[in-house]
Amino acid sequence: MSAPTLTTVGETLLRRGEPHRVLSGSVHYFRVHPDLWEDRLRRVRAMGLNTIDTYVPWNWHEATPGRFDFGGDRDVERFLCLVGELGMDAIVRPGPYICAEWSNGGLPSWLTAAPGIALRTVDPAFTDAVARWFDELVPRVAALQANRGGPVVAVQVENEYGSYGEDHAYVAWIRDALRERGIDELVFTADGATDLMQDGGSLPGVLAAATLGSKPGQARDLLAARRPDGEPFLVAELWNGWFDHWGEEHHTRDPHDAARTVGEILELGGSVSLYMAHGGSNPGLWAGANHDGRVLQPTVTSYDSDAPVAEDGTATAKFFAVREVLAPFRSPHLPADALDEAWTAPRPRLAPRVLPAARTRPALSALRVLAGPGELAPRPRTFEQLGLDAGLVLYRATTRLPAGESVISVLGLHDRATVLVDGEAVGTLERATAHDGVAVTGAGDEVVLELVVESLGRVNYGPRLGEPKGVVGDVLVDRRIVHGWESRPVPLDRVAPDALWATADAGEVPAADGAAVLGRTVLDVDEPADTYLALPGWAKGFVWVNDVLLGRYWKVGPQRTLYVPAPLLRPGANTVTVLEQHRAGTDLELRAAPDLGTAEEYVEEF
Repeated sequence: MSAPTLTTVGETLLRRGEPHRVLSGSVHYFRVHPDLWEDRLRRVRAMGLNTIDTYVPWNWHEATPGRFDFGGDRDVERFLCLVGELGMDAIVRPGPYICAEWSNGGLPSWLTAAPGIALRTVDPAFTDAVARWFDELVPRVAALQANRGGPVVAVQVENEYGSYGEDHAYVAWIRDALRERGIDELVFTADGATDLMQDGGSLPGVLAAATLGSKPGQARDLLAARRPDGEPFLVAELWNGWFDHWGEEHHTRDPHDAARTVGEILELGGSVSLYMAHGGSNPGLWAGANHDGRVLQPTVTSYDSDAPVAEDGTATAKFFAVREVLAPFRSPHLPADALDEAWTAPRPRLAPRVLPAARTRPALSALRVLAGPGELAPRPRTFEQLGLDAGLVLYRATTRLPAGESVISVLGLHDRATVLVDGEAVGTLERATAHDGVAVTGAGDEVVLELVVESLGRVNYGPRLGEPKGVVGDVLVDRRIVHGWESRPVPLDRVAPDALWATADAGEVPAADGAAVLGRTVLDVDEPADTYLALPGWAKGFVWVNDVLLGRYWKVGPQRTLYVPAPLLRPGANTVTVLEQHRAGTDLELRAAPDLGTAEEYVEEF
């Protein structure tokens, strides 16, 4: 072990004793197919970056307590080694909280469900679990530090903690936990450029970085005023684009405006990391959600984020605008072929076409068969009580509907439910309005009442972090509480689509509005290549390509296509399976380009 690679002298950042600029970009290994890691790294490097930073989502690696997975698409060590092989430095942001529009901000739901736990504090119920996680993760990162021959030059302490709390003993505990497990390269905190956020998240003696979208001069002045002895100006996240929520507008940022802000940071003598340099996709059910105080705002499947390198690897206009600004600051230690123009060329794509009409089968019977064992209780069980992180829960009870009209409502629905009476869909309840309920007409008889409840993504930011999913209160018929519930989990991310299809009642079915339907078609290819899948006429549901769950689609937009990377396909026949929750369409289409929605100019908000 030698001295740290990155050091500071006053306001100057040094790399092995020489003045240095960190020209970084965020690329998340967990949002890119591992067969495409090198492709995406080469593409962002061709923009002129010398560093890659990535979060590490705890729940991606420890989905079940005590069972750690660092293989395949979770092999963070392989990803970091690729960064080093390409001549770049790496910055690791291990959290344990990462935000990142990722489910639960990266915290495992089995942990956040612990009764009374105080998240992101020195509560031993939290720090003991973090310590066990860090025991697994941090030595892997420490072994790849640059002063030991690897690419890692810096590690972040927690993540934007000043936007959440003020337990400074906890932030210091994280710093010490990293050091005790072998991190001896540069450590830093990163928080919004306000006094409130910097007060909450920064530590004496630890480099304080900023996260921002604009006005870097104001941020530099604020940080400098707080550290009169001087330290380098580091923008740990420059939001050169933005992510999207379902039902809202697609966000973009003018390429030249983003590049101009990069230039301002560099003119101030600063270092910068683009968030995102390449966004990728939210795999399966891992997209997170925000909450604005009124409604849940689930994040779409795409994490393109209007990044310089698009979801499918395309070098965008923003790529070229930023590359021009970075040109005078390029690092001499990058390989000679780093700016090879081959990495600005588009990747091959399948020709657009309409796929054969989808065969359909009823879905609910299959879900009932493949659901996990039921739990009987007076009240519905939450996802967490059932050991379910994401997917669906099937709730079933017997109740009497009075003669005439009554209202079925839910007090505490997280997040969305299809309501069925004697097997017939009677309406859909949304989280914000579930207390208003759905009107039904009864005959004074007993009926079977079912709710198919979907989690739309766990909150990843703010004080609602860690909140439960499912029915978290009571189901009512008018003002009477319904008791005696069977609750059965459906972990869609672990359900094999072949089993789902085979279990469904055989025979084509008409796609009635409100009916859950399975659809299946075949995609024949000679040579696998990237493509975009569209589902015109379909309302809302989930799509698998072969045995991989791509994620969620939803007619509310803004996202209208799902990116299918070439490694998911094989020569010959490929199976596309759709679980439609409400109204099936007929055709599925391959598109030549993404449709992520109508653009809305990005507006920075703290």
